Amino acid sequence: MKIKKFSQSIFTTRPILPPVKEFNVKIQKIWQSRMLANMGSQHRELEKKITRLLKVPYCSLFNNGTVALMIAIKSLELKGEVITTPFTFPASLTSLTWNNISPVFCDTDPNTLTIDANKIESLITNKTTGILGVHVYGNPCDVKKIDKIAKKHKLKIIYDAAHAFGAEINNVGIGNFGDITMFSFHATKLFHTAEGGALTYKDKNLGQKLYLLKNFGIRNEEEVVLPGINGKMNEIQAALGLTVLKLFEKERKKRGKIRKIYNHFLNKTTGISLIDYPSNLVNSNQYFIIRINTKKFGISRDEVYERFKKYNVFARKYFYPLCSSYPFYKNLPSASRNNLPNAYKASSEVLALPFYGELTDHEIEKICLILLSFRK
Repeated sequence: MKIKKFSQSIFTTRPILPPVKEFNVKIQKIWQSRMLANMGSQHRELEKKITRLLKVPYCSLFNNGTVALMIAIKSLELKGEVITTPFTFPASLTSLTWNNISPVFCDTDPNTLTIDANKIESLITNKTTGILGVHVYGNPCDVKKIDKIAKKHKLKIIYDAAHAFGAEINNVGIGNFGDITMFSFHATKLFHTAEGGALTYKDKNLGQKLYLLKNFGIRNEEEVVLPGINGKMNEIQAALGLTVLKLFEKERKKRGKIRKIYNHFLNKTTGISLIDYPSNLVNSNQYFIIRINTKKFGISRDEVYERFKKYNVFARKYFYPLCSSYPFYKNLPSASRNNLPNAYKASSEVLALPFYGELTDHEIEKICLILLSFRK
């Protein structure tokens, strides 16, 4: 049976948007207040609601996740070397570089695709000051083992939870682990503020430092006490976030149903494997990822990616290429391909399929049938 291509483009994700009228109500309040920035009422309200939703002690909002991560690193006074993963978005690594820190690449766990906690300790030197883990596709790092290593060697821990908004381990919000956790609120994320981000943390004293670092270091009208930058989320971003937040849980449930349909069609397909999530995890449902074994499936991930386009399906090779292969990192000793076999293998196999609540059961089934038609 010949499968017709989609009449309209099907992308990997699509931002959820509130009714325009509802957003306009928020905008009118901003217009009345004449306060567009500097942590006004919209900002404060969103910060409180996110703190409750994520089940964390403290939360600080930012204009984007990258700036939040850069400030997190600065606030912990990291220097020298930080052990991290090559299998992530560029911002995870460049945030270290912007803080004059050398990344040390650690291979990934072959199943979770997060940093392999069993390989971290061998990479620690007298220059190591921290560990930057990434909860890849919302799959949590081995937080217990990493915490044990960090305590033993007196290291700081930062987690990049850009994919893990709302995720919980044993009913504990994922933002409670490590010293600081970063969340991204970019438009591609399930919860978003168009652009934006947040840091969650447990140390109350850290809050004042984060405030100063994201507000030019200004303590009051007459004192500038730190070399800060402008990392504040503005009122329009916060207003959008407040309206999107109302839709978050409904969207996550829709994606949970879509995940089940994908699993039904693809779970036993030779050459395709799915990402394993632990049973004690409340899933963020940010992405749906498959891995394609070229030998068993008959064609490569790259070929699947290109063939999908002919059907108006735009999947994503996420993450590809590895950060360790970038021209400004590839000559680092830890960037050697021999040191990162699992990460390189994953980078050549992973594909993010369309995954958002507006997709119908029929559309998901059709995407699966198209994919299965490629198999040789």
